[in-house]
Amino acid sequence: MEVSSRFGSSGKLFIKIAAVYLFISFTLFFPATVQSEEREPADSLFRIIFYNVENLFDIVNDPFKADDDFTPEGARRWTSYRLRHKVNNIYKALAAAGGWEIPAIIGLCEVENMNVLEMITRGTGFNNFGYRIIHRNSADHRGIDVAVLFHPGLFTLLDSGFTAISFPFDTLTGTRDIVYLKGTGGPGDTLHFFVNHWPSRWGGQAETEIYRTYTASVLRSLTDSVLQTNPYANIIIMGDFNDEPHDPSLKQYLGAGFDYNNPESGKLYNISHVNKMKREGTIKFQGEWFLFDQFIVSGTLLDGTARMQTCPFSVKVFSAGFLLVPDEHWFGCKPFRTYEGFRYTGGFSDHLPVVLDLYW
Repeated sequence: MEVSSRFGSSGKLFIKIAAVYLFISFTLFFPATVQSEEREPADSLFRIIFYNVENLFDIVNDPFKADDDFTPEGARRWTSYRLRHKVNNIYKALAAAGGWEIPAIIGLCEVENMNVLEMITRGTGFNNFGYRIIHRNSADHRGIDVAVLFHPGLFTLLDSGFTAISFPFDTLTGTRDIVYLKGTGGPGDTLHFFVNHWPSRWGGQAETEIYRTYTASVLRSLTDSVLQTNPYANIIIMGDFNDEPHDPSLKQYLGAGFDYNNPESGKLYNISHVNKMKREGTIKFQGEWFLFDQFIVSGTLLDGTARMQTCPFSVKVFSAGFLLVPDEHWFGCKPFRTYEGFRYTGGFSDHLPVVLDLYW
């Protein structure tokens, strides 16, 4: 930042082009990732990505977690080679989703521990950008957690924390923490992030709904505490919610509405609803796409109150061709996974990444 300011706008552009060239050089092998659409000026964009990377385990057996399948001797024959290949795939997906912009914030879920996160930040092309990690081990019985990577040159961290979710109606079941971070980005606006991975639908959507509605109520209490301190706070919620925008957990318990064309400060708006209206999804099950991975923002990021702004059409499901394979059982395509059942296929994830842009 200091170098670019000394050389003015020309030097700033040169430095940015050089950094971006390194960052996306691999996309020469993936033509589908090159974006031809018009973009806002590069120095006024703050890009955020969320990605469920599906079972990013290391190869070491943790005796306290149900990770036995993901070891060299386990049912999936999870080796160091397969782990490295998956980490490189995750890097490719994130870098391509970033496009011509270096992502400022990357939310991840289904990561086992700090070891695999450091493989992403230090063992790939991200090593050139100095991403910092926010993570702690959660109570999830499989050992999969939520984490955040942030670029310290684009986002200045002021505070972070973790909220453990414990269910009063089921004390034996643990789930992932809600990760919080607060900092400044862009023109100096303060941003509050909440990153989530809510309980799954395994066992039935109706049977498990109470776990997601309870988690939603906890998140609502967290956002309310921020808004009580500052009704004009800039809040960004992202995650794999295992529910869609219209489901009770998000619409009623969290209170994330769809009237984003008439936003009000102090309220939450699910801007991923636009993607659902376009029949887009991030995960496919029995031939149907579901939009589980979403962005929700507070009204100040939509109504012009804050210097940083976004809009519903700034949320995108990143569905580059290399992240998809033909769906042999149903119509169209599906995400290219690392495993199909227990058969290793060497893909990416059962989810697609989602991208949100803020402008100023």
